[in-house]
Amino acid sequence: MSAADTTTPAKVPPPRPAPPPPSTPGRPRAKAPSAGAGTPWLLLAPCLLILVLVMGYPLVRLVTLSFQKFGQSQLWGFQPAESVGFDNFTNVLGDGEFWSVVVRTIVFAAGCVICTMVFGMLIALLLQRVSGWVKTLINIALVASWGMPIIVATTVFKWLFDADYGILNAVLSRLPGVDLIGHNWFASGPQGLAVIMLLVIWGAVPFVVITLSAGLTQVPKELEEAARLDGAGAWGVFRYVTLPILKPIIVMLTTLSVIWDMGVFPQVFVMRNGHPEAEFQLLTTYSYDRAFVVNDYGQGSAIALITVLLLLGVVAVYMRQMLKIGEVE
Repeated sequence: MSAADTTTPAKVPPPRPAPPPPSTPGRPRAKAPSAGAGTPWLLLAPCLLILVLVMGYPLVRLVTLSFQKFGQSQLWGFQPAESVGFDNFTNVLGDGEFWSVVVRTIVFAAGCVICTMVFGMLIALLLQRVSGWVKTLINIALVASWGMPIIVATTVFKWLFDADYGILNAVLSRLPGVDLIGHNWFASGPQGLAVIMLLVIWGAVPFVVITLSAGLTQVPKELEEAARLDGAGAWGVFRYVTLPILKPIIVMLTTLSVIWDMGVFPQVFVMRNGHPEAEFQLLTTYSYDRAFVVNDYGQGSAIALITVLLLLGVVAVYMRQMLKIGEVE
């Protein structure tokens, strides 16, 4: 065999493609048609239409009433509605009772949100460490409590904390040195609001647990194992690995919880038999009392509109946080 036969033939490089012809000056290039650019809006159209139909008129009516003098005479048509400008807002914002209600609502919502997120996170982490059948039983209990109607849950809690027939007083009174027979949990505002707060937390925790459990399945086990090999304990793994990955979910859940807990109404209304006392008033019940008990629909609408603006501020903070998270990712 000759040397020519054993020599590998040299590879010839492929020819370079010819450069594109220069565009003719003064003649714009034809843009490629954006196929399907309107498809997202077409898919969102039914949802947007329903939102406009369901929320459009009530919101416009709320804004209109907040700038009018509208009482029982205007409701029955004996007198026309009278425009009063910003007088309703001036009277509401100048009322010391209103600011007491605002502070009480913020404290109530903050307590509910913090306890809900803490308990929800603890239960979600616990579900990652129990056996399959235990996890199934806990999930069934969570879904059952989450699906229970608010009125039913409120009635159950009302019976549990009843002064005469409540089972909680009877159970606690069996402890050494404890005598709560006949104790009225709603005799003072802080105790009564704590009971209502417990009811709100009990109904909100299942959603948080289920959502966080789904998020925990996306945490890479390799990162947790690497953190343990670097000497991080359980708290270090949670703080530096689990928590940053769950941050978008936590921000979303916290924002939703703030909105829901700021709008608590049936729990307070039913617990207090439709007539919440002054120390139990939140923004929602206070607006309801002004509108339907005092028959001042203008001031009731102004309070409701201020509540909506406060919640829009919460939504703005949520959107800002989500945009920051998106930029980092």
